[in-house]
Amino acid sequence: MGKEHHYHSRIVWTGAGETGTKTYKSYGRDYTMEMDGKVPILGSSDPSFGGDPTRHNPEDILVASASACHMLWYLHLCAVGGVTVLDYVDDAEGVMDEGDKNAPGRFTKIVLRPRITITADSDPDKATELHHPASEKCFIANSLNFEVAHEPTIIVAEG
Repeated sequence: MGKEHHYHSRIVWTGAGETGTKTYKSYGRDYTMEMDGKVPILGSSDPSFGGDPTRHNPEDILVASASACHMLWYLHLCAVGGVTVLDYVDDAEGVMDEGDKNAPGRFTKIVLRPRITITADSDPDKATELHHPASEKCFIANSLNFEVAHEPTIIVAEG
């Protein structure tokens, strides 16, 4: 076993209103995510489940976490592997099956679709190949029980 790192967060429900959870529609889904020393994140449930569409929901945050973790490992591997990345934008997508009475809902897949711009003197094949070890090293992807696929596009900057 390797070195352990501990992460702490506090979720504070702010949607009790006057009646709390008296009925399914009587309470708000809003909450605040707090981590010591960091800006709070305003959260709610997905609008499909009565949430505020202007706030982050757990599903969005899960997809963004997988995307960010992959990106950070990828950038590390590029930096130590001689690939100079100039730009990285990922339009990631998560697929969630809501389930039914016989099966609980769950995510079935996340697809990362990063568009990466590299310098002209960097190897585009290596830039593509480095997604595999980045995927293998990503702490978030390794913790999930579904596929995190990647469909990168490599753009070579001119001159």
